[in-house]
Amino acid sequence: MIICITGLGLIGGSMATDLKRRGFARHIIGVDNNTSHCEVALQKGLVDEVLGLDEGVKKADLIILSTPVDVLLELLPLVLDLVAGSGKVVTDTGSTKLKLGSLVNSHPGRKCFVAGHPMAGTEQSGPSAAISGLFDNKCVILCDPEKSDIKALNLVERMYSALNMEIIYMQSSSHDVSAAYVSHISHIASFALSLCVQEKEQNEKRIFSLAGGGFSSTVRLAASASSMWTPILSENAPPVLEALDAYIHQLSLFRDNIASRDISKLNHLIGEANKIQQIINLQIQ
Repeated sequence: MIICITGLGLIGGSMATDLKRRGFARHIIGVDNNTSHCEVALQKGLVDEVLGLDEGVKKADLIILSTPVDVLLELLPLVLDLVAGSGKVVTDTGSTKLKLGSLVNSHPGRKCFVAGHPMAGTEQSGPSAAISGLFDNKCVILCDPEKSDIKALNLVERMYSALNMEIIYMQSSSHDVSAAYVSHISHIASFALSLCVQEKEQNEKRIFSLAGGGFSSTVRLAASASSMWTPILSENAPPVLEALDAYIHQLSLFRDNIASRDISKLNHLIGEANKIQQIINLQIQ
């Protein structure tokens, strides 16, 4: 199978690595407007060749769109125009789904499109960050499967099975709310903590020397690229604001109970928070 991957960053590059290594693809075409990304992808052997969008889509059986979500809004209709009636399959890896799906719901090529969101990644970006095994034992969300042709859906399912991912099906609206709570708010919290500590560091230089592993793990996501996360937060604004309000409410509870020295309520809040690890462990099992 010939696959064209548009967007040679962490996700696109990591997919290219394992789809080729595991025999799902025999030839991978890369498409990226960033020439340095193209050069790195070729040097690392992530792709077999780099082409322009039209030529890459024309040669491929499966087209994977792995760009920031604002670029996807422009790119997906163009690609569907190119593949309509050809039997080619198109999928994406975007972190927001409702706006993108609504954009192409009436497009003649909608049936050949499978909306996907592999829930995997790191705080790094670009093809140099691509790694084998990134998707192993993670989950992928396939949205609005009833709107995709069964052959297109089956092909994308087989692709994610080759990447050793668990497949979950959701409607776009539900996906965007869930993503806001389990992914997007985590990044906002990390960004905010990073800013808070950097402002304090101007007066207390020792703060970074005193910071331990807990701090490092909490602010790890603050290294995530603004080129990816600004569009995500903007496109998914209503669910993100809902999640952010809920998060601020919990912070307020901690603040109020610390201020009032209410040990019992603080113990209760922390005890309830501890339960999340049990939930995660059950999911892993």
